Amino acid sequence: MLKITIDNHTIEVEEGTTILQAARMIGGNVVPPALCWYSKLEGSGGKCRTCIVKVSQGSAKDPRPMPKLVASCRTPVIDGMVVQNNTSPEVLEARKAIVEFLLINHPLDCPVCDQAGECDLQDLSYDNGKEESRYEEAKREFDVIDIGDLIKLHMNRCILCYRCVYTATQITNKRVHGILYRGDVSEISTYISNVIDNDFSGNMIDVCPVGALTDRPFRFMNRVWFLKPMNAHRYCQKCSGKVTAWMRGNEVYRITGRKDNYGELEAFICNECRFEKKNITDWIIEGPFHIKRHSVIGQNHYEKKKIPSIINPLGEKMETMPDNQ
Repeated sequence: MLKITIDNHTIEVEEGTTILQAARMIGGNVVPPALCWYSKLEGSGGKCRTCIVKVSQGSAKDPRPMPKLVASCRTPVIDGMVVQNNTSPEVLEARKAIVEFLLINHPLDCPVCDQAGECDLQDLSYDNGKEESRYEEAKREFDVIDIGDLIKLHMNRCILCYRCVYTATQITNKRVHGILYRGDVSEISTYISNVIDNDFSGNMIDVCPVGALTDRPFRFMNRVWFLKPMNAHRYCQKCSGKVTAWMRGNEVYRITGRKDNYGELEAFICNECRFEKKNITDWIIEGPFHIKRHSVIGQNHYEKKKIPSIINPLGEKMETMPDNQ
């Protein structure tokens, strides 16, 4: 086992564990943000650089610090390593610069974007972004296109994290899209206007950290903070059938894969479950999906908490109160 200290929290991990994985084992504010790394996608990471950290001690044998900030998603743990994330002013300033760079070509269309409320870049810019942009040049612009009947591509919003490319490569039979061209003209697209058509293509929508790939049938249907996400399942021969059903009343507006605390899918689901099963009778409802309070999606979603009674401390009293109190 290897010992690593991150923001004054020490943990022992197995050999081959990255700094980001070790930070997630600790949890809380120690965890660096990540827009491109995905635990279930082999080869992901190292693209967005938002997870950079400072290695103030390389190892127990060689205590010298690493000369530059490193991407925690691609840097393996060495025994005795000491890492700074939120405790390093240098890291925080560098992360603000990276967020500013990611927003250079990103349009200010959060009010009309279907990803608003559950957008990783939106949350990251809220924590680390500047009030106004210093960029004066013209932003790059692309036409909004349909890459199939079920997915709409807004290339203006893309940050080139490669998640959708890795997803299509690793869980579908044939990938027909990828990164075209180089430099600032790079874009996600299909070759000669091919159509993405396979049973698991909808997972590219779930892994996208921004609003570049959106659910075409759900487009402009509703806002996520007005919907009630419920864990549900059904018997499916193609996938696990375990999903999150976004409902308003008894109407199912959309189906997504279940996500963990870091916004990653617990399991990939098929297009039949995602797009074709929109009746409440198609699903066995398990209960409410826990909403994170960090984003605006947490508005209007409350949970019951058991709090002690002041008058009768030994008695149990149930009161409804916001989860963030």
